[in-house]
Amino acid sequence: MFSFVKKGGDEWLFVSAAKILDVPFGQRASYEILEKYRPFFGRLIICYKKKQTYSRYVFKLRSRLKDITVKEVLPDLYNGSHFPGYDQVCLSFYELEGIVKRRPADWVNALEHQKAVYLITDKSNGRLYVGSATADSKMLLARWESYVSNGHGGNIELKKIVDSKGFDYIKQNFQYSIIENYNAKIDDEYIRSREVFWKKILQSEKHGYNKNY
Repeated sequence: MFSFVKKGGDEWLFVSAAKILDVPFGQRASYEILEKYRPFFGRLIICYKKKQTYSRYVFKLRSRLKDITVKEVLPDLYNGSHFPGYDQVCLSFYELEGIVKRRPADWVNALEHQKAVYLITDKSNGRLYVGSATADSKMLLARWESYVSNGHGGNIELKKIVDSKGFDYIKQNFQYSIIENYNAKIDDEYIRSREVFWKKILQSEKHGYNKNY
């Protein structure tokens, strides 16, 4: 028995494979997990369009193989986190780290070719850092990857926090969101002008972690 759960649309997540040993009358079946398939539990995603005329969700897999394609094998267990839309992005450090390490296709596609003005919030004190992702920084995904790697992404003020309070402080308290996003064709100077605008609006130089040097 191969078990799948529906992710959405025509995508299904492989969750288990087992050999049925016995089905006692009136009792739950006894089974044995097929260990050779275990590395793919929670990682293998298939595409299968359920036929409208076929109402059952239990069927012989062999009869459906010609209609099934493998979409991807995730590098880590699927955690149910979908890209919610640019205006809904609000990530803890650990959530961002998980995206960077697992590289789910929907998040990568949404972020790797986008320029943006983004916001980092220190939840422990409310202080803000406004940053921008341009072609120079290889777009938003690459910019955020730099924060995952060292906590500060090369910013002087954020590096001071890492040096004085440790990387764990960043991991426990920092939150990442998007203020504005733009496609790759928008001029970098315009993105930087919007960064300056939001620094002024949010007063992140006076009361946050942005500094002019």
